[in-house]
Amino acid sequence: MGSIEVRNSLLSKKLKRTETRLLIIDDNQLRYNQILEIFAQKEHQVHATLLDDLKAFEKQLNLTWDIVIFGRAYDLKIEQTLSLIQASAQPSLPILLLEPDDYNLEQYQNYIHKGLYDVINLKAPENFYISIIRSLSYSRLVQAEHRLLTELEAAQTQAQSLVAESHKAVAILQEGIHINANAEYAHLFGFSNEEELIGLPILDVLQPEDLSQFKLRFKKISQGQFEQAHFEIRTQNSTVKNNLLRVEFLPSGNDDEIQLNIECEPSDTTNTALPATPILITPEKTSGINTALQQINRHLTNHPANANALVLFSLNNCPNEVFQSDWRGTKAYFANIQNFIKEQINIPIYQIGTALYVSLFQAESKTVLNSLLMGLNSLQKPQLLVTENYTFPLHLKLGYHELNQQIVDEANFEQILSKAFSLGLPVLNNPTIDADIGLTTDNIPTTIQLSLLQELKHKLDAGAIHLKYQQLYDKQDQFTHTYEVSGGFIYNNQWLDLMDLDDLKDDPELSVQLDRWVLVEACKQLHNFITQYPKAKLIVNLNHHILLNDRKLAELVAKLLTIIGSKQGHPLILQFSEQALQQNLSQAQPLIASLRQHGAEISIRHFGNSLYSNSILEQIDTQYLSFHSKLAKMLGTEKEMAALQEKILHAIAQKPVEILLTELNDMTLFANAWNVEARFLQGNYFQKKLDRLTDVQDQ
Repeated sequence: MGSIEVRNSLLSKKLKRTETRLLIIDDNQLRYNQILEIFAQKEHQVHATLLDDLKAFEKQLNLTWDIVIFGRAYDLKIEQTLSLIQASAQPSLPILLLEPDDYNLEQYQNYIHKGLYDVINLKAPENFYISIIRSLSYSRLVQAEHRLLTELEAAQTQAQSLVAESHKAVAILQEGIHINANAEYAHLFGFSNEEELIGLPILDVLQPEDLSQFKLRFKKISQGQFEQAHFEIRTQNSTVKNNLLRVEFLPSGNDDEIQLNIECEPSDTTNTALPATPILITPEKTSGINTALQQINRHLTNHPANANALVLFSLNNCPNEVFQSDWRGTKAYFANIQNFIKEQINIPIYQIGTALYVSLFQAESKTVLNSLLMGLNSLQKPQLLVTENYTFPLHLKLGYHELNQQIVDEANFEQILSKAFSLGLPVLNNPTIDADIGLTTDNIPTTIQLSLLQELKHKLDAGAIHLKYQQLYDKQDQFTHTYEVSGGFIYNNQWLDLMDLDDLKDDPELSVQLDRWVLVEACKQLHNFITQYPKAKLIVNLNHHILLNDRKLAELVAKLLTIIGSKQGHPLILQFSEQALQQNLSQAQPLIASLRQHGAEISIRHFGNSLYSNSILEQIDTQYLSFHSKLAKMLGTEKEMAALQEKILHAIAQKPVEILLTELNDMTLFANAWNVEARFLQGNYFQKKLDRLTDVQDQ
């Protein structure tokens, strides 16, 4: 028998035909030269950049790369690099690690779980090259997929524009007389065919109510002045169903001819699919429906899941102040609704009409999908929509419909949307627990409530308190789904956080009731969320009144831990401010100890910015320290960073606590936080505060 040559297509010339963009993070020029030599020997074209510091990396991350190779850097760690790339515009960019001197095979799996594509060794050049080619092939496939999807969407948009054009009523006029028209134009004005229009004057067909104004406009248009040739008229022609016409006059290409376009509804389209609602899908948005249909079907094909549901977002009501502001304010309101939803759900969203949006949610099972849908209920509470110059109320309505197959056509899509509009989201079905159950507070006389407190009491009674969640980054990748929770409410179109709200000192009993509500609601959400992420934990911010005045708090915590049903130890962490604990230290100590005995862990927020920090740490049984946001700013310079490191090391030496750094809202602060011994990182660079529990990488 003859020999059979087996050839790996990855090793062919196809990857050599284009330049490989290679970002190398290393402080060793010799290794850089060796890597480029390997590429040169294999006849690859390479554009490579060598760097070994954070600032250079931050600049280069704005460019497009094929591969990142990490060796060793002055102020960058591999874990730090991974986290920054995952939060960048190229989250799937493959990262290869040059084997460190202390590397052993047992570390390989850990590195892969952290997000590395592979670990490579320059001492074995052939194996090194094969790993590089595999990663390059993967990178090009990801880029090609992204490029093809972009091109496909552009082609679809162009095709939909052509379709939309065909739905316009079009006529050609010469000296105000019809010389040609399409079928839509004839149908719009009640003619059986286009020929019947030829020779008729435009005024006989359009029959404008304001005749003199139309004549004035048309005279200017006939003279070649098309600056104001797009306007609305009301017609007296009884055959036109809607007497308001949007007309547009355009040069036709011939000097003595003018084209007239009138937007109209396609003859085979109806608006009967959706029930009566203040916001309807309008004919001019049918292209949006088609775009959403195509993209959702494509996603179902390319990313199949066991459970799928369409979620419809619409306005529950539109506040009057939106229309009482200027034009830019009204425009900004409607333009930013989609941005608000997209930020909250972190998956693609498609506009299908004015203030109507749809998104596809997918999960590995119906149980997990149900958990996802239940978590969306918080978005139906009154919200704030903040634009550059305005802040408006926003109240959304959500509905859903499960999908078992692809959407057949637009008619089928509208039927699905109609059902989604009518079907509310599933609600949490965990065991009922009232926030007031077991409430026992010390009898504290209260002063006359301020107007803000009266409003706050009303919000509590109406269940209109909001919870905000922010995911923490765990450097050890053990508790990747830990979230800080804080309560708040909307007052005079502003967001007010319940955490350390000064007004609550005038009504400690209301403060206790609020914190109980926050605690109970947060635990309900956690009970639902662990269906998706079993290791999830919450750090719940509370005021000191509930600790000092609620004699049944420990009992409530024990009951809540049972309801949560987590298999993780200590899924609930209660967080109190350093200042409040310091001012009530002797009273707080035994109460904290009781909470610990009943299963909760304790965190101290705003820690480390006072003279009493060390004393409090010695006397309070705490497991977490959330450093004051002022301390995070010390990450901006090397000198202050060293001082912050000393503070952290001193705290850890006093007690085995986990350190949280907060307000890391830009890349530099987030990246520099890897150079100190804090375990958890929190800030907008990783995840903004959201109204629902969701994983930053859940897309």
